[in-house]
Amino acid sequence: MSSLTYDLTLAGLSVGSAAALTGIGLIVTYRATGVLNFAHGAIAMVCAYVLRQCVVEWGWPLWLAATVTLVVLAPAIGVALERFVFRPLAVLGSDPAQTLVASIGVFVLLVGGAALVWGQGARDDAPELVSEDPWGQLAVMLVLAVGVGAVMRWTRFGRELRAVVDDRQLAVLGGIDADRVAAAGWAFGAFTAGLTGALLAPYVRLDPYGLPLLVMEVVAVAVAARMRNLPVAVVVALGIGIAQSQLTRLHPSGWGEPLLQAVGANLFVVALLVASLVLPRIGTRDALPRTATARVPTPPGAWIVAVVLFLLPLGFAGSDLHTSVQVPALGVVLLSLVVVTGRGGQISLGQAAYAGLGALFTALLAAGRLPGLPRLPELAALAVAVVLVAPLGLLTGWPAIGRQGLALALATFAVGVGVSRFVFAQPYATSGLSLDRPAGFDGDRAYYVLELALLAAALLATRALRRGRTGRALAAMRDHESGASAAGVQVPSLKLLAFVSGAALAALGGGMLGMGLRAFDPGAYDPVRGLLWFAAVVVLGADSTLGALAAAALLVGLDAGARGGVAAALIGVLAVLVGRFPGGPYEALRTAGARLRPRRSARLTEVGARVRRRLWPAEEGLAPRPALAGATTAPRAEATGRFGKTGSETAGAAKTRLKQPAAASDTETSRKQPAAASDTETSRKQPAAAGGAESSRDRPAAADGAPPPQGPPAPDHERDTGGAGGKPNPAEGRVHHTPPAPTLEARHLRARYGGFTALDDVDLDVRPGQVTAIVGPNGAGKSTLFHCLAGTVRPTHGQVRLGARDITRLAAHARTRLGIARTFQQLAVFPSLTVAENVRVGAEQGRVPDPEAVERTLRLLALDGPVRALPAAGLPTGTLRRVELARALAGSPRVLLLDEPAAGLDNTEVAALARVLKALAADGTALLVVEHDLDLVADLADVVHVMTAGRIVASGPPAHVLDALGTGEAGA
Repeated sequence: MSSLTYDLTLAGLSVGSAAALTGIGLIVTYRATGVLNFAHGAIAMVCAYVLRQCVVEWGWPLWLAATVTLVVLAPAIGVALERFVFRPLAVLGSDPAQTLVASIGVFVLLVGGAALVWGQGARDDAPELVSEDPWGQLAVMLVLAVGVGAVMRWTRFGRELRAVVDDRQLAVLGGIDADRVAAAGWAFGAFTAGLTGALLAPYVRLDPYGLPLLVMEVVAVAVAARMRNLPVAVVVALGIGIAQSQLTRLHPSGWGEPLLQAVGANLFVVALLVASLVLPRIGTRDALPRTATARVPTPPGAWIVAVVLFLLPLGFAGSDLHTSVQVPALGVVLLSLVVVTGRGGQISLGQAAYAGLGALFTALLAAGRLPGLPRLPELAALAVAVVLVAPLGLLTGWPAIGRQGLALALATFAVGVGVSRFVFAQPYATSGLSLDRPAGFDGDRAYYVLELALLAAALLATRALRRGRTGRALAAMRDHESGASAAGVQVPSLKLLAFVSGAALAALGGGMLGMGLRAFDPGAYDPVRGLLWFAAVVVLGADSTLGALAAAALLVGLDAGARGGVAAALIGVLAVLVGRFPGGPYEALRTAGARLRPRRSARLTEVGARVRRRLWPAEEGLAPRPALAGATTAPRAEATGRFGKTGSETAGAAKTRLKQPAAASDTETSRKQPAAASDTETSRKQPAAAGGAESSRDRPAAADGAPPPQGPPAPDHERDTGGAGGKPNPAEGRVHHTPPAPTLEARHLRARYGGFTALDDVDLDVRPGQVTAIVGPNGAGKSTLFHCLAGTVRPTHGQVRLGARDITRLAAHARTRLGIARTFQQLAVFPSLTVAENVRVGAEQGRVPDPEAVERTLRLLALDGPVRALPAAGLPTGTLRRVELARALAGSPRVLLLDEPAAGLDNTEVAALARVLKALAADGTALLVVEHDLDLVADLADVVHVMTAGRIVASGPPAHVLDALGTGEAGA
């Protein structure tokens, strides 16, 4: 027994040493570049193939082949990837999402290239670089680990490496050559990958798919080490290797035997699941590439072309038709990625698992082998399989609630690998399974017609998730998750909806694919194929249903009409370029075509000009219109001058403005006064003016003795509660008096980040009808207090109350629906939506029943012109600030939290913003402003709080507080 234990331990040390090498390489690359190299396993596979080619095919000595492969080729691959793939991404400022997609693209490219060069068959004659004795492998691993640790701790390069990891831009400013550091990290990481491949190849199947996936499974080692601790990675790798080897001694009887055997053979997969789902997450930034512009519209007539192309196979025969049967099925699977990835903005590397489960459940139900359910006809079995698999989308949907970016990618990949290893690869689940086609659709042509019908149903379901309120909410979550939550979108529920819907579509496509092939083939749903599918959808347009169909046709057509691996290589090349063309190849071609197309300006003839003047005389001088909330009348150019970049208001525009009520006490009178018949909206809803509000709060007059400037009227949001005065009810023809907005209170708030105290016993009241401002130096705790009030940070102690209700534990979207809206210091708009759609998201998620709320808010902030139909992407900062504020106001907030609302605005825009905020306060809204512009604070605020070191150290009227503390000290 002791001899067996010793032998198994030695075998475990051998496996663990190879896993430790992988962990070391991944950690070094990640620390040097911030990239988790998903292509690590593919590099290992390529180096193993090259070593075999040199020794077995060309007859080179082992030492020479190993030197060329590991010392020359592997580092050269790493340097080339850094120089031509990942350095451009860093220079362009791409987010980690694009880097992740590029890394997957490199993986797919190398796998496809290896399949093209060496074929897809397995090789079992790889040369042994180190003897079978595990002590040699262990010694190699330990020498490398000790050497890397020493270099990183005690050398100049190690210090530079740590500096680049902490802050690349600051390191560059300090004189460090960050590109050299990154290149060295990639070179060493690729060297360890090649060494891992050379050590593992003699003992595992050497093929383009198996070895890369095996190496990727041991990513758990690096994740368990938090991507930075080399000793932890080594210990975890050796421990898992020994444990996996020792488990082979156990042979329980009964139902537990196959399960234990599966665990024993795949302990690294179990570790990957635990590390990605249970351990604290890493890589918390966005998961998907965000397009710099709005989504590119589908070209005119493209759908007609697509329909014709999908109908063409009905005229095929023989093998061509049999191959075409796979296209609609794969198209449905890829549509699931459009829902999850393109529209929901969530990365999903495990869709192949759901497709395989759909095929497996369909086969089991059709064979009557699923316990508790009778044998079903094939179509019914497919429908029931979709229903059974859809809830399993929670396997990836639930981790997505608290994870983003790299952590979510690892979680979804781990689920996909786990299903593949513990379900598809187990004989007890898949042995003896056959899958036939539905009755009446046995022939290829008839079955293709059925597939087209199911594909049309899937397209309609996908379209339903991309239109209307749900579609706008999904797009908002994809574009800016925090902004969507602040707008009232229930982000956790929406993520679950996306993953469950995606699982259902993937199951439908997987079942169709299995019936088309007349068999359940586990290899068709391998996790590597899942990575290929994901890359194909992303590069051809993640939010494009037409792109998903094109990807399906491309993958099936290339694999059938060319050597295996062509499709993977092509998709890999496109994925590597995703950082340069984030909108996909079509956007790149469209942009290039627009640049090359000669620009011709159309000119009207003299007759055409006369006709145009007669048809559109208003263009010579625009008629007056309500500029803001229907209370003032000015030409459109005047509204542009208020908020745009045209400067101050013109004298002619000022003359056209109607007089405002003189005092806030005249609010009720002004609301009841009739107006001109030409302005129905103004006569029906005439709120108080900002100028009157200033008078009621004893605002000081201008220095020259002139009265304060008249601002826009306060918006009438028609909410259930929160107005300072009455609300007109058109149905009853009288005014309703609503109670005032509740006070937002913070009591004894404390917040800590690790050992740092950000808030220390803070009390704060944000009262209705007032503007409360918070100023203080950087690091004073202003933002933390703001986030505690908004619901994005939960305090460690204390309470947040809205009136009599304790909202301390409520999420941000729940607070939004209670009437607490917020804006962000960094703009939180949804670039793929138009200006009007951005505002409509706020109204819909705020559950505002008034259909005119969006239009009224657009008018209030001068966004009701042509700009309303423009995508938010690419608009100037001043306009985007208005869009963000309009979205918050459209939800009829009772409390409005503004985080540096004047950031990026010029003086004219700041003045216009101040008028709007004064009007809101006059209408009874409670406003909290965190702002560094002390001139704006002095002009706007009723109460100013000064924060320092997590405490409020001074409070009172702005003149008193700012004069007492000094302008320089308060705004430091």
